[in-house]
Amino acid sequence: MLDRVKKWIKFYEDVISLPHKGEIARELRDEDDLFLLLLYSEMIGIPNPVFYYTLELYPYMMEEFHDWHLRMGMEKSPLTGFRCC
Repeated sequence: MLDRVKKWIKFYEDVISLPHKGEIARELRDEDDLFLLLLYSEMIGIPNPVFYYTLELYPYMMEEFHDWHLRMGMEKSPLTGFRCC
């Protein structure tokens, strides 16, 4: 019985969110873009007060950097000494 209720709840949530899937994906992408801007802001000339604390994240975020700078309208990497293209 509990399994059947969970399936119905899942179905209900899917039906409700179906028309908004594109909107949700766009919002998540915008949040990721803002986070990457904050992460790399010091390297492109915008002061970042938490630069020291975000240094640990660079190795994890380098894979996403190329897609991000293309979405932001920069044809080539804005970082000197780092080529991703």
